Amino acid sequence: MNTAEVLIDAFGRIRQLVEKSVEGLSPEDLAYRPDPAANSIAWLTWHLTRIQDDHVAEIAANEQAWTAAGWADRFGLPFDVAATGFGHSSEDVAAVRPQNPELLIGYHEAVWSNTTAYLGAMGPNDLDRIIDESYDPPVSVGVRLVSVISDNIQHGGQARYVRGMLERR
Repeated sequence: MNTAEVLIDAFGRIRQLVEKSVEGLSPEDLAYRPDPAANSIAWLTWHLTRIQDDHVAEIAANEQAWTAAGWADRFGLPFDVAATGFGHSSEDVAAVRPQNPELLIGYHEAVWSNTTAYLGAMGPNDLDRIIDESYDPPVSVGVRLVSVISDNIQHGGQARYVRGMLERR
């Protein structure tokens, strides 16, 4: 297995987490929050997808699926189009209320497709390319991709946990 294949596998596992977290849920279930300050399944999966879309599009020098493929319009959220969920308030979390799980799955599929296309076309030195010099040490493409994977897996696991709570109510 080469590096691209390992990364594609990791992002594929995130894709499975998203599907297992949201498939078959009603709009009310997607918006379920264990308490008023908790994140919903909808917000968690939307946010992890926004982070992947934002970060990988920046690395690949592509437009995000969020805007390029009209997902921002389909979601119709009351946020700036550049919002990824970072720093969202409890009220912002509550505003993410998709009408069906297919919207979340469709957006994630579009982002996953863009991510795997980029990873499949990576050259041998792409992971070492520095993309953010504001950190010490500077952030490379490889470090950013690992950061996205880590964030996505954590939020995907949280969504599965909330779904488990919902199912045991």
